[in-house]
Amino acid sequence: MKLTEILIKPILTEKANAQQEKLSRYAFKVNRRANKLEIKTAVEQFYGVNVVDVNTLVVPGKSKTRSTKSGIISGVKSGYKKALVTVAEGESIDLYASI
Repeated sequence: MKLTEILIKPILTEKANAQQEKLSRYAFKVNRRANKLEIKTAVEQFYGVNVVDVNTLVVPGKSKTRSTKSGIISGVKSGYKKALVTVAEGESIDLYASI
């Protein structure tokens, strides 16, 4: 698998920002087929930091319903794989530079 296919996008939420400040842990949405070693090398090459630990989890899909003029519409929000990457002490990733 190519390194550009592994990382999809960073996750920017309040919980993720709190972990960035306190624990130097960053959250990324990654490809479902990527393993921890591939995620580690991709983050190290893209952001130029030393990765200490990688934790992964699969976020399950959720069913969503909404009410419209034509009736109730139901669908499914697809699941994804999340990686929590801990970088070495004293290093950081600037995720807001490209915004």
